[in-house]
Amino acid sequence: MSIAELLKKDANITLAISINDLREWHKEVIQDTRKELEDAVVSDKAETYPSAKQVSDILSVDLSTLWRWEKRGYLVPVNVGGKRRYKMSEVKQILEGGR
Repeated sequence: MSIAELLKKDANITLAISINDLREWHKEVIQDTRKELEDAVVSDKAETYPSAKQVSDILSVDLSTLWRWEKRGYLVPVNVGGKRRYKMSEVKQILEGGR
């Protein structure tokens, strides 16, 4: 039984662990953490394209505000599959005050 399995069972036991077992468990923890971080980075970098209604809800503005922003070039939608969508990365910039 591995250390990870024992931890999952939440067993209240005392163990004598060899250095090799501890080293192996350490490698597993690092690999699991690296995988979680890579997945988080990839999901953050993946661009999404919400609709005007979704963007208005996210930014708490009216649809007419989005129209005015488009005319000024502040937040310009893109056509995705014949529909007007907004880049989520640009919406995030507005939320963070960087635009």
